[in-house]
Amino acid sequence: MAAAEDSTAEADSVDREPQESAPTLASQWRRVENCEEGRERPLRPGESWFLVEQHWYKQWEVYVQGGNQDSSTFPGCINNAELFEDQVNWRLKEWLVEGEDYVLLPEAAWHQLVSWYGLKHDQPPIERKVVELASMRKVEVYPLELLLVQHSDMNTLHEAQFSHTDTVDLVLRTAREQFLVDPEEETRLWIKNSDGSFEHLHNTHDTVLDICLRPRQVVIMETRDKDGTWPSEKLHCMRSILEDDEDFEGQPGVCGLTNLGNTCFMNSALQCLSNVPQLTEYFLNNRYLEELNFCNPLGMKGEIAQAYADLVKQAWSGHHRSIVPHIFKSKVGHFASQFLGYQQHDLQEFLSFLLDGLHEDLNRVKKKEYVELCDASGRSDQEAAQEAWQNHKRWNDSVIVDTFHGLFKSTLVCPDCGNVSVTFDPFCYLSVPLPVSHDRILEVFFVSMDPKLRPEQHQLAVPKKGKIFDLCVALSEHIGVSPGRMMVANVFRHRFYKIYQVEESLSGILDRDDIFIYEVSDRPGKSEGTEEDIVLPVYLRERTPAQDYDDSYHGLMLFGYPLLVSVPRDQLTWDSLYHILLHRLSRYVTRPNSDDEDSGDEKDTEEKDNISKAGKTAGDSPQDPDPEHTRARSRVWGGRQAPSGSSPGPSRPPRKLLFTLQTVNSNGTSDCSAISEDGQRVSFSSQPYIAIDWEPEMKKRYYDEVEAEDFVKHDCIGYVLKKSPVRLQECIELFTTVETLEEENLWYCPTCKQHQLATKKLDLWMLPETLIIHLKRFSYTMFSCKKLETLVEFPVRDLDFSEFVIKPQSESDPVLYKYDLIAVSNHYGGLRDGHYTTFARNKDSGQWHYFDDNSVSPAAESQMKSKAAYVLFYQRQDTAQCFSSPPAPGPKASPAQGFLSCSESVDVD
Repeated sequence: MAAAEDSTAEADSVDREPQESAPTLASQWRRVENCEEGRERPLRPGESWFLVEQHWYKQWEVYVQGGNQDSSTFPGCINNAELFEDQVNWRLKEWLVEGEDYVLLPEAAWHQLVSWYGLKHDQPPIERKVVELASMRKVEVYPLELLLVQHSDMNTLHEAQFSHTDTVDLVLRTAREQFLVDPEEETRLWIKNSDGSFEHLHNTHDTVLDICLRPRQVVIMETRDKDGTWPSEKLHCMRSILEDDEDFEGQPGVCGLTNLGNTCFMNSALQCLSNVPQLTEYFLNNRYLEELNFCNPLGMKGEIAQAYADLVKQAWSGHHRSIVPHIFKSKVGHFASQFLGYQQHDLQEFLSFLLDGLHEDLNRVKKKEYVELCDASGRSDQEAAQEAWQNHKRWNDSVIVDTFHGLFKSTLVCPDCGNVSVTFDPFCYLSVPLPVSHDRILEVFFVSMDPKLRPEQHQLAVPKKGKIFDLCVALSEHIGVSPGRMMVANVFRHRFYKIYQVEESLSGILDRDDIFIYEVSDRPGKSEGTEEDIVLPVYLRERTPAQDYDDSYHGLMLFGYPLLVSVPRDQLTWDSLYHILLHRLSRYVTRPNSDDEDSGDEKDTEEKDNISKAGKTAGDSPQDPDPEHTRARSRVWGGRQAPSGSSPGPSRPPRKLLFTLQTVNSNGTSDCSAISEDGQRVSFSSQPYIAIDWEPEMKKRYYDEVEAEDFVKHDCIGYVLKKSPVRLQECIELFTTVETLEEENLWYCPTCKQHQLATKKLDLWMLPETLIIHLKRFSYTMFSCKKLETLVEFPVRDLDFSEFVIKPQSESDPVLYKYDLIAVSNHYGGLRDGHYTTFARNKDSGQWHYFDDNSVSPAAESQMKSKAAYVLFYQRQDTAQCFSSPPAPGPKASPAQGFLSCSESVDVD
C-alpha cells in the first residue's frame, strides 16, 4: 500500500491545481455534504474514504456558507500538513481524532474538492478503507504496518502498510513487487510469531484481520528453488544428498522415493499418481493454487494438496535422483491416524484416502446445498444418469472428479415382491474380483484301524464352502473306506484341538492345521440289548522325574500322536481295553519276550501270578477278590481299585504290564473320574478320554519313537490345482454379473417395508479419463487373509470397454472407450510383510521405468504382466493424445536439462 501511495502521490503532484471551474457555493455544499455520495451517507465495506485536515475543512465550510465567492475566507488548496509527522515519509501522526484533527470524506466528494481547489504541492492523498468488524463498520485511519523480508536475505526489511481487510494474496503480490520476483517463480509467505516460531500462511484468501497480524510483524517471502524444493524444508540430515543432487540434471519424473520404513505402499501409490499426465500438469502449472479449499470441513485445510504438489514439483524438476517424502508422510499421519508410524498397509486403502483427500482439498464447491438422492422411478436411464451426475457435481467438483470419477448403474431386485430399484452412483476406481477356483487343497493324514499300516498322507481337493463330510468323501475316493467310518480331528501339540462333526464347515480348517482322519468302526446294535461301539480318544503320556530330594516321579508329559480307537461298549473291561490298545500300538510297541519276563524281580513275579489267577477266575464271582490280584490289576488302570475278572477267552500266561491307563480331561493334563463299574463291565458317564501312561524306562525299552512318527505318502502328494491365466476382461465380466447380497448387507425394500436378500447388478455407464482398476487379490475369512497369485493378462494398449459400457454409444467416437496402460502397482509377498513396486510410463519421453523405492531403472513393456500386478492405471486414448509423445529410440535431451538414456539406471543407496 505504501508503494501505491507513492505512485498516487506522483500522479497527484501533477494535478494539484484546480482542474475545473467550481460550481456555485450552494451546489458545492450540497454535493459534499448532503447528496447520495456526500459525507453524511453510510459507510460501505471495502470502499475508500479520505482524510482532510479539520482546520481547512472548517474554513471551506465558512466560505461556502457565506455565499460570497470573492470573500476573504477562501480556503485555498487542500492542505493536510498538520496531519503528517514529517514532509519526507508522509507518516501520519499518532492519536489523531476525527472531528478535532480531521474529517472523513467519501471518494466522490474528495475528488470533487481536489478538482475545485487542488491539493498542496507534494502532499499525497490520505486514502483509507472501510472495514467491517464483528459489530460495526469503520474507516481504518491507521492501517497495519508490516515488515516484509525475503527468506534468502533476512536482514533487509521493507515497511508496507495494509488494511485489515486486505488479503494475504495482496500482501504476497506486494512482496513480489517489492523484491522484483519473476512472474514464473513460485512464492509463499510465512509470519514470525512473538515466540520466535514461524507459521505458514496457507490460505491466500484470508484477510489480515483473519490471521490476526500485529503491527510491525515480520512477514517472510520464500521462493521455491529450481529443483522444486522449498529452502525451509531442506532437512539438515539430507544436506549431503541435496549437495550431491545440486548439479544433477535428468529426465523429469524419473525420480525415486526413499523408503522411510515400510512406506513402499505409499511410494508406489505416489509414483502411479505422479505419472497421470493431466493430474501432474495441473500441479506443475500451479492451477491448484486457485482451487485450494481451506474451509471444507471434509478436507484437510489444503495441506495434503500442497504437500503432494511439493512432491510432484520435486520429482518433475529433473534435479533429483531420489527424494525423501518425510513431510508428506507427516501430513498423512496427522490427518489419518491409521497411517501413523511405520506399519505396512494396503496400497489400495492408502490410494483411496489420498484421492479423497486431494479431492476435498481442491473441491471447487465452497457451499454445498442439500441434494435429495432418488432412484430412476421409471424414468429413462439417460435422464436418471444425467440427474445423478449433476447432483454429484453440485457437491463434488475438483480435478480428481474430472480425472478419475465415472458412473455406475446399480440395479437391485427384491426376491419377494420383484420391486426393481435403479440408481446411478459415482465411482473413483473399479475393484474387480478375480475368477478363482471353488475348490481348495487340504493336506490330511489317514490313520487306518489296521495297526500294521503306517499313517498315510493325502492331498485332497474339497469345496471351499464344503463340509467335513465332503472331506471324508474325497478321501474315500482315494482309499476305498466308507465316509461313515471316518472321524476328522485337528491335532495340536500331541492332543486333540478339535474333533469335528460331519455337518461342520470346512472354512474352520486352516491350511496350516494338522488334520488327522481316523478309521473307526461303524458297528451298529445287532439285536435288542446290544450296544454299538464307542470311540475313545487316547493320549500318550510319559512320567517325568521330579527334581526333589527323594527322586520320586512327578508330572506327566504328552508325546506322539493321539489315537481315536473303536472299542465295544458292551463287555468292556480294563483288561480288554489294555489289550485292545496294546494291539493298536503293536507296530511301534514291542511286547516283552520270555527273557524279559524271566529277568523280572520278585515283585513282578508275584504280580504275574496274581494276574494269572485273575485270568483263571474270569467269569467267577467278583466277591472277595484276592488282595494281591487287586494290586496287580490296579497297575493297569492307574491305581484305583478295579473289579476282578478279565477279558473273555482262555487264560494265558501273564505278561509284563507296559503302561497304565487313566481317564483324563480333553486336554490330557489332569486325571478325572468319568467311569462307572458294573461287575466286570466299565461304562462312561460322558465322552471319555483315556491316557496311556508310560514309565520312562519302559518307554525307552519297548516304544519305537522313529517308527511311531513314520508315515507314507500317497500318490496324490504334490497335486496342485491348475491355475490358468485369466484375462482382465473376465474380471470385468465377473464384476458386472448378478450377485445376491449377504446377510450382513441386506437391502431395505420400500415396497415390502423390510430388509431383503436382494440381487444386485452393477453396470458401467460412464468411464473417466483415467481409469484405476484394483485387482482384488486378497481373500479375507474369519481366521486369515489369503493372497491370490493368479496371473491376470491385461493389455498394454487398446483396452476396449465398448462391450461393458451400457450407455448408448456414438459410432463416431470409438476412441472414448479405448484405454492405454500408464502405470502398474505390483505387490510381492503377504499383506503384512509384502513389498510394493511400480511400473510407470513417463508422460514426456513415453519410456517405461521400474520404481522400487529410491531405485529407478528402465523397463520394457513385456515386464508389465506378472502375478504381482495389483492396481492398474489406464488412460483414455483421446486424453492421452494431448499429453503423450512417441518413445524416442535413443537418449533425448533439451537445452535446459539432460535426460537419462534408456540404458541408464538410477539407484541411490
